[in-house]
Amino acid sequence: MNMNKTFKNLFGSIQAEEELKDRTKAFLEKRTLGYSKVKAETHKYHLYAAVCACFLFMLFGGYWLYFTPIAEISIDINPSIEMSINRFDRVISVSDFNQDGQELSSTLHIKYKNYMDAVKLILNHKTIALLLADNEIMTITVIGPDRQQSAKILSEVEVCAREHSNTYCYAASSEEVAAAHEMGLSCGKYRAFLELQALAPNVTPETVGGMTMREIRELINSLSGDSENDTFLNHNQGNWHHGHGAGRGSGWRNRRMEQQNQQSE
Repeated sequence: MNMNKTFKNLFGSIQAEEELKDRTKAFLEKRTLGYSKVKAETHKYHLYAAVCACFLFMLFGGYWLYFTPIAEISIDINPSIEMSINRFDRVISVSDFNQDGQELSSTLHIKYKNYMDAVKLILNHKTIALLLADNEIMTITVIGPDRQQSAKILSEVEVCAREHSNTYCYAASSEEVAAAHEMGLSCGKYRAFLELQALAPNVTPETVGGMTMREIRELINSLSGDSENDTFLNHNQGNWHHGHGAGRGSGWRNRRMEQQNQQSE
Protein backbone atom coordinates (compact mmCIF):
# COMPACT_ATOMS: atom_id res chain seq x y z
CA MET A 1 0.00 0.00 0.00
CA ASN A 2 2.74 2.40 0.95
CA MET A 3 4.79 1.26 -2.07
CA ASN A 4 1.92 2.06 -4.43
CA LYS A 5 1.53 5.44 -2.84
CA THR A 6 5.24 6.13 -3.24
CA PHE A 7 5.21 5.23 -6.98
CA LYS A 8 2.10 7.31 -7.46
CA ASN A 9 3.75 10.33 -5.89
CA LEU A 10 6.92 9.78 -7.92
CA PHE A 11 5.12 9.53 -11.29
CA GLY A 12 2.94 12.48 -10.36
CA SER A 13 6.02 14.53 -9.73
CA ILE A 14 7.54 13.50 -13.06
CA GLN A 15 4.32 14.35 -14.87
CA ALA A 16 4.24 17.71 -13.17
CA GLU A 17 7.79 18.42 -14.32
CA GLU A 18 6.92 17.41 -17.86
CA GLU A 19 3.93 19.76 -17.84
CA LEU A 20 6.17 22.52 -16.51
CA LYS A 21 8.64 21.89 -19.33
CA ASP A 22 5.87 21.94 -21.93
CA ARG A 23 4.52 25.20 -20.57
CA THR A 24 8.01 26.71 -20.49
CA LYS A 25 8.70 25.58 -24.04
CA ALA A 26 5.41 26.99 -25.25
CA PHE A 27 6.15 30.25 -23.45
CA LEU A 28 9.61 30.55 -24.99
CA GLU A 29 8.34 29.72 -28.47
CA LYS A 30 5.67 32.34 -28.12
CA ARG A 31 8.18 34.91 -26.94
CA THR A 32 10.66 34.07 -29.68
CA LEU A 33 7.98 34.15 -32.37
CA GLY A 34 6.80 37.52 -31.13
CA TYR A 35 10.35 38.86 -31.19
CA SER A 36 10.85 37.66 -34.75
CA LYS A 37 7.55 39.21 -35.80
CA VAL A 38 8.43 42.55 -34.23
CA LYS A 39 11.85 42.41 -35.85
CA ALA A 40 10.30 41.66 -39.24
CA GLU A 41 7.78 44.50 -38.85
CA THR A 42 10.57 46.90 -37.88
CA HIS A 43 12.64 45.86 -40.89
CA LYS A 44 9.63 46.30 -43.16
CA TYR A 45 9.00 49.77 -41.72
CA HIS A 46 12.60 50.83 -42.35
CA LEU A 47 12.40 49.48 -45.89
CA TYR A 48 9.21 51.45 -46.58
CA ALA A 49 10.77 54.56 -45.08
CA ALA A 50 13.85 54.21 -47.30
CA VAL A 51 11.71 53.75 -50.42
CA CYS A 52 9.60 56.81 -49.54
CA ALA A 53 12.73 58.87 -48.89
CA CYS A 54 14.15 57.90 -52.29
CA PHE A 55 10.86 58.72 -53.98
CA LEU A 56 10.64 62.14 -52.32
CA PHE A 57 14.27 62.87 -53.19
CA MET A 58 13.65 62.02 -56.84
CA LEU A 59 10.38 63.96 -56.86
CA PHE A 60 11.71 67.18 -55.34
CA GLY A 61 15.09 66.80 -57.02
CA GLY A 62 13.39 66.48 -60.41
CA TYR A 63 11.09 69.40 -59.60
CA TRP A 64 14.09 71.55 -58.68
CA LEU A 65 15.95 70.61 -61.87
CA TYR A 66 12.94 71.28 -64.09
CA PHE A 67 11.86 74.59 -62.56
CA THR A 68 15.30 76.14 -62.14
CA PRO A 69 15.81 78.76 -64.89
CA ILE A 70 19.18 78.85 -66.62
CA ALA A 71 18.41 81.61 -69.14
CA GLU A 72 15.93 84.37 -69.93
CA ILE A 73 14.65 85.61 -73.28
CA SER A 74 13.37 89.19 -73.24
CA ILE A 75 11.22 90.31 -76.18
CA ASP A 76 10.43 94.02 -76.51
CA ILE A 77 8.54 96.00 -79.10
CA ASN A 78 5.95 97.65 -76.91
CA PRO A 79 4.52 94.49 -75.58
CA SER A 80 7.40 93.56 -73.28
CA ILE A 81 7.55 89.97 -72.07
CA GLU A 82 10.25 87.67 -70.74
CA MET A 83 10.46 83.89 -70.80
CA SER A 84 12.42 81.82 -68.28
CA ILE A 85 14.11 78.77 -69.85
CA ASN A 86 15.16 75.61 -67.99
CA ARG A 87 18.03 73.19 -68.73
CA PHE A 88 15.68 71.15 -70.91
CA ASP A 89 15.05 74.14 -73.26
CA ARG A 90 11.50 74.53 -71.96
CA VAL A 91 9.65 77.73 -71.06
CA ILE A 92 8.85 77.48 -67.35
CA SER A 93 7.42 80.97 -66.81
CA VAL A 94 6.29 84.04 -68.76
CA SER A 95 6.41 87.57 -67.29
CA ASP A 96 4.87 90.73 -68.70
CA PHE A 97 6.11 94.26 -67.99
CA ASN A 98 3.35 96.51 -69.30
CA GLN A 99 -0.30 96.48 -70.30
CA ASP A 100 0.48 95.49 -73.87
CA GLY A 101 2.70 92.70 -72.61
CA GLN A 102 -0.07 91.45 -70.33
CA GLU A 103 -2.56 91.41 -73.19
CA LEU A 104 -0.10 89.56 -75.42
CA SER A 105 0.90 86.95 -72.83
CA SER A 106 -2.74 86.23 -72.01
CA THR A 107 -3.33 85.11 -75.61
CA LEU A 108 -0.19 82.97 -75.81
CA HIS A 109 0.07 79.35 -74.77
CA ILE A 110 3.84 78.95 -74.66
CA LYS A 111 4.48 77.68 -71.15
CA TYR A 112 6.31 74.32 -71.17
CA LYS A 113 6.98 74.62 -74.90
CA ASN A 114 10.46 74.47 -76.41
CA TYR A 115 11.81 78.03 -76.39
CA MET A 116 12.28 78.10 -80.17
CA ASP A 117 8.66 77.12 -80.71
CA ALA A 118 7.69 79.85 -78.23
CA VAL A 119 9.76 82.51 -80.02
CA LYS A 120 8.22 81.55 -83.36
CA LEU A 121 4.70 81.77 -81.91
CA ILE A 122 5.43 85.24 -80.55
CA LEU A 123 7.00 86.54 -83.76
CA ASN A 124 4.13 85.17 -85.83
CA HIS A 125 1.43 86.47 -83.49
CA LYS A 126 -0.91 88.83 -85.33
CA THR A 127 -0.23 91.72 -82.92
CA ILE A 128 3.53 91.46 -83.38
CA ALA A 129 3.23 90.92 -87.12
CA LEU A 130 1.16 94.08 -87.50
CA LEU A 131 3.60 96.13 -85.41
CA LEU A 132 6.60 94.92 -87.39
CA ALA A 133 4.76 95.56 -90.65
CA ASP A 134 4.23 99.13 -89.40
CA ASN A 135 8.04 99.48 -89.04
CA GLU A 136 8.14 99.12 -85.29
CA ILE A 137 11.40 97.86 -83.77
CA MET A 138 11.74 94.62 -81.84
CA THR A 139 14.67 93.56 -79.68
CA ILE A 140 15.26 90.01 -78.45
CA THR A 141 17.69 89.75 -75.55
CA VAL A 142 19.19 86.48 -74.33
CA ILE A 143 20.36 86.53 -70.73
CA GLY A 144 22.13 83.82 -68.76
CA PRO A 145 25.18 83.12 -66.56
CA ASP A 146 26.45 80.37 -68.86
CA ARG A 147 27.98 82.13 -71.87
CA GLN A 148 28.13 78.97 -73.94
CA GLN A 149 24.46 78.19 -73.33
CA SER A 150 23.47 81.81 -73.97
CA ALA A 151 25.45 81.87 -77.21
CA LYS A 152 23.66 78.72 -78.36
CA ILE A 153 20.23 80.19 -77.61
CA LEU A 154 21.15 83.51 -79.21
CA SER A 155 22.36 81.79 -82.39
CA GLU A 156 19.12 79.85 -82.74
CA VAL A 157 16.98 82.90 -82.03
CA GLU A 158 18.89 84.91 -84.65
CA VAL A 159 18.05 82.33 -87.28
CA CYS A 160 14.38 82.71 -86.47
CA ALA A 161 14.60 86.53 -86.37
CA ARG A 162 16.05 86.75 -89.88
CA GLU A 163 12.60 86.08 -91.28
CA HIS A 164 11.21 89.23 -89.64
CA SER A 165 12.00 92.86 -90.40
CA ASN A 166 13.21 95.36 -87.76
CA THR A 167 14.18 92.59 -85.37
CA TYR A 168 17.46 92.75 -83.46
CA CYS A 169 19.08 90.15 -81.19
CA TYR A 170 21.81 90.48 -78.60
CA ALA A 171 23.09 89.03 -75.33
CA ALA A 172 23.08 90.59 -71.88
CA SER A 173 24.44 89.73 -68.45
CA SER A 174 22.49 88.44 -65.48
CA GLU A 175 23.43 91.62 -63.59
CA GLU A 176 21.54 93.69 -66.14
CA VAL A 177 18.44 91.58 -65.62
CA ALA A 178 18.50 92.10 -61.86
CA ALA A 179 18.87 95.86 -62.27
CA ALA A 180 16.13 95.97 -64.91
CA HIS A 181 13.65 94.07 -62.77
CA GLU A 182 14.31 96.36 -59.81
CA MET A 183 13.06 99.21 -62.01
CA GLY A 184 10.10 97.20 -63.28
CA LEU A 185 11.53 97.02 -66.80
CA SER A 186 12.33 94.17 -69.12
CA CYS A 187 15.97 93.79 -70.07
CA GLY A 188 15.50 95.26 -73.55
CA LYS A 189 13.71 98.34 -72.23
CA TYR A 190 16.31 98.73 -69.47
CA ARG A 191 19.21 98.93 -71.90
CA ALA A 192 17.36 101.52 -73.97
CA PHE A 193 16.51 103.41 -70.76
CA LEU A 194 20.19 103.66 -69.78
CA GLU A 195 21.08 105.06 -73.17
CA LEU A 196 18.24 107.56 -73.04
CA GLN A 197 19.02 108.52 -69.44
CA ALA A 198 22.57 109.47 -70.43
CA LEU A 199 21.03 112.11 -72.72
CA ALA A 200 18.02 113.03 -70.57
CA PRO A 201 18.84 112.46 -66.86
CA ASN A 202 15.30 113.27 -65.75
CA VAL A 203 13.68 110.47 -67.76
CA THR A 204 11.99 107.85 -65.58
CA PRO A 205 11.62 104.08 -65.98
CA GLU A 206 7.84 104.57 -66.01
CA THR A 207 8.09 106.82 -69.06
CA VAL A 208 10.21 104.33 -70.95
CA GLY A 209 8.01 101.43 -69.89
CA GLY A 210 5.06 102.89 -71.78
CA MET A 211 6.96 103.69 -74.97
CA THR A 212 7.62 101.46 -77.95
CA MET A 213 11.19 100.57 -78.82
CA ARG A 214 10.85 102.68 -81.99
CA GLU A 215 9.75 105.71 -79.96
CA ILE A 216 12.63 105.32 -77.51
CA ARG A 217 15.11 105.08 -80.37
CA GLU A 218 13.67 108.11 -82.12
CA LEU A 219 13.93 110.14 -78.92
CA ILE A 220 17.55 109.06 -78.39
CA ASN A 221 18.41 110.04 -81.95
CA SER A 222 16.61 113.36 -81.54
CA LEU A 223 18.46 114.21 -78.33
CA SER A 224 21.82 113.08 -79.67
CA GLY A 225 21.39 114.89 -82.99
CA ASP A 226 22.02 111.59 -84.77
CA SER A 227 18.69 111.21 -86.56
CA GLU A 228 20.39 110.37 -89.86
CA ASN A 229 22.60 107.64 -88.40
CA ASP A 230 20.60 105.31 -86.22
CA THR A 231 22.94 104.34 -83.40
CA PHE A 232 20.58 101.51 -82.54
CA LEU A 233 21.61 99.73 -85.72
CA ASN A 234 25.29 100.39 -85.02
CA HIS A 235 25.33 99.43 -81.37
CA ASN A 236 28.78 98.17 -80.40
CA GLN A 237 27.67 95.79 -77.69
CA GLY A 238 26.30 92.30 -78.02
CA ASN A 239 25.63 90.25 -81.13
CA TRP A 240 23.16 91.80 -83.51
CA HIS A 241 20.93 90.61 -86.31
CA HIS A 242 19.92 93.57 -88.44
CA GLY A 243 16.38 93.67 -89.72
CA HIS A 244 15.06 95.51 -92.75
CA GLY A 245 12.87 98.53 -93.20
CA ALA A 246 12.93 102.22 -92.34
CA GLY A 247 11.77 104.21 -89.35
CA ARG A 248 8.13 104.92 -88.61
CA GLY A 249 7.53 108.63 -88.19
CA SER A 250 7.36 110.17 -84.71
CA GLY A 251 4.57 108.68 -82.64
CA TRP A 252 6.13 109.59 -79.32
CA ARG A 253 6.90 113.17 -80.41
CA ASN A 254 3.35 113.61 -81.69
CA ARG A 255 1.95 112.58 -78.32
CA ARG A 256 4.44 114.90 -76.60
CA MET A 257 3.34 117.84 -78.79
CA GLU A 258 -0.31 117.07 -78.01
CA GLN A 259 0.45 117.14 -74.29
CA GLN A 260 2.29 120.46 -74.65
CA ASN A 261 -0.61 121.96 -76.63
CA GLN A 262 -3.10 120.84 -73.98
CA GLN A 263 -0.95 122.41 -71.24
CA SER A 264 -0.62 125.71 -73.14
CA GLU A 265 -4.40 125.86 -73.64
